Amino acid sequence: MADIQKMYDLWLEKATADPDLKAELQSVANDEEGKNDRFYRDLEFGTAGLRGVIGAGTNRMNVYTVKKATQGLAEYILENGVAKSVAIAYDSRIKSTYFAESAAEVLAANGIKVYIYKELMPTPMLSWAVRRLKCGAGIVVTASHNPAKYNGYKVYGSDGCQMTSEAADIVLSKINNIDIFSGVKSTDFKTAVADGAVSYIEDSVIDEYLAKVKEQGLHTDLVASSGLKVVYTPLNGTGNKPVRRILKEIGVENVTVVPEQENPDGNFPTCPFPNPEIREALQKGLDLCASVKPDLLLATDPDCDRVGIAVPDGDHYELFTGNETGALLLEYVCKERIALGRMPEKPVAVKTIVTSDITKAICAKYGVELREVLTGFKYIGEQVGLLEKDGEENRYIFGFEESYGYLAGGYVRDKDAVVASMLICEMAAYYRTQGVTLIEARKKLYDEYGVYLNKLNNFECEGASGMERMKEIMAGLRANAPKTIGGLDVLAVTDYTTSKKTAADGSVSEVTLPKSDVITYNLADDASVIIRPSGTEPKIKVYYTTKGATKDDADAVYEKLSADFTKILGF
Repeated sequence: MADIQKMYDLWLEKATADPDLKAELQSVANDEEGKNDRFYRDLEFGTAGLRGVIGAGTNRMNVYTVKKATQGLAEYILENGVAKSVAIAYDSRIKSTYFAESAAEVLAANGIKVYIYKELMPTPMLSWAVRRLKCGAGIVVTASHNPAKYNGYKVYGSDGCQMTSEAADIVLSKINNIDIFSGVKSTDFKTAVADGAVSYIEDSVIDEYLAKVKEQGLHTDLVASSGLKVVYTPLNGTGNKPVRRILKEIGVENVTVVPEQENPDGNFPTCPFPNPEIREALQKGLDLCASVKPDLLLATDPDCDRVGIAVPDGDHYELFTGNETGALLLEYVCKERIALGRMPEKPVAVKTIVTSDITKAICAKYGVELREVLTGFKYIGEQVGLLEKDGEENRYIFGFEESYGYLAGGYVRDKDAVVASMLICEMAAYYRTQGVTLIEARKKLYDEYGVYLNKLNNFECEGASGMERMKEIMAGLRANAPKTIGGLDVLAVTDYTTSKKTAADGSVSEVTLPKSDVITYNLADDASVIIRPSGTEPKIKVYYTTKGATKDDADAVYEKLSADFTKILGF
């Protein structure tokens, strides 16, 4: 406890750049648990960069943890032969602009050229800027869809993908050797702009990005005459301008924006969890649908890399899962590329291991090679990069993950809700011209391929004790693998930390994917359970896949699996 108190006292003395920090520290002067939570560890830097609660301390997102991380990144850039320039973007979250400009100050002081957007921008537009401006790295200040108390700092490599684990380890080793108060070089942001060390990204870069997005369309010529009506919410984030602009450019004129969620607001007053995966975030939009009666409700998360939808089904609006929307888009892209003569030779689609297996059936029908990668869109981006290195980038047609992230085209290397919003609206408009609703299109998909049900359970593990509990849960599963789950036999267990798949008969085979803290249980009846600790949030994630003749059949299997596995985990 003495070390915690010593760090607390040091921060109380030295952390003067942001007055909010001192006020917060003084508020926990007699709160030992509060002090411990702020200082028991350094905020972890990994392939997703930093993410944490905004506040004072080494285990918080603040100007000091941001600047220390940036100093480590600067030293990596200077020593590893990459271009000595960095692109920066930021979203609508609390202190995002401050953190972005603070990062720019550190980079400029280290002699690294900075290109920064003039205003908040979607995460995929950072990936675009890195590639377009030939930067050595990129930074986007965002906590994606986390609650308002969070912010984050994501780092990208020169390829426009999130930083690799190898590079992140080197940056982390640099960070660990930096004194948070005396070891960081910095300058004044306005001075750096005046001196040319920091430049604002020109509008032409934005225009070129949107032109690349538009190139991914297949039937944009039909949209204007389709009569498509859309309600859209950017959830108080970065999607408002680019999404509305691209929809207007392809002919979606009838767009009603949810007024309470139109403008940037890091407090997210009407959606405490600004995540398009959950109904609560879309409730204001659903309320508006009752009077507007659109063909589609579209919602993008605060950094506009995920998109969720709801569609009319009789007198109510049904939310589609990320797997359902992704499967519909994959089917649409495959079918219409072939119809238009735009399918490349040896086409490739990519999904993560926790994404619906209906993709396997779709790809088999259309002769598309399906590549499976670990959870995290950077692995999908990596596959696009591998194709590009072989001069075959055009083979990539579509990639998606169950958590509402989609990408068509290789112009960026991260999930992109701008292009996904465009394609979803185009797809809805195309089906509308044929008298088909998205509900009917989904039914046709299930009639042809079977009903695949994919559900996610989250188990919160907050604070220091929560981190330990997650480690204990994963260790316990490895030590005592269940033989059955929910009455279904476990046919095989894949442990991605050892890269081994062990069948029920004891035979072992190698797994070629990178090592990761993930366990997969393949079960009878085409079911599976996958478990992993989140890389960005204090929670354990469990993914269930079931298949049935009807949705009710698949759901009944899920209920049994979920109830049993929750007991196995001890929740």
